[in-house]
Amino acid sequence: MLETLVDPDVSSILLELENGSKESSYLTEKLKLNDNEIQKKLSYVIQHSFVKIKKDGNMITFTVDKEKLNKIMESDENFSGVVDGLTELDSFLN
Repeated sequence: MLETLVDPDVSSILLELENGSKESSYLTEKLKLNDNEIQKKLSYVIQHSFVKIKKDGNMITFTVDKEKLNKIMESDENFSGVVDGLTELDSFLN
């Protein structure tokens, strides 16, 4: 699961969902992906209930389960190494 969560495409979508639910129209405009691409990239995390999808007519809304996501991040000992590496890379690039 962690490998999926740190995938650049998946993590960029999750970052958008960090502050609350987002409609697919917002995500498609912001990320330049269509609805099918977003759902395909999130399929594994949707399947395991890290992201919930709600369909209401033509409107699709994505919501991240922050509690579940935080639990997996905290429980994986390798995650701290990933965060440290990303932080170091970010400081190098800036």
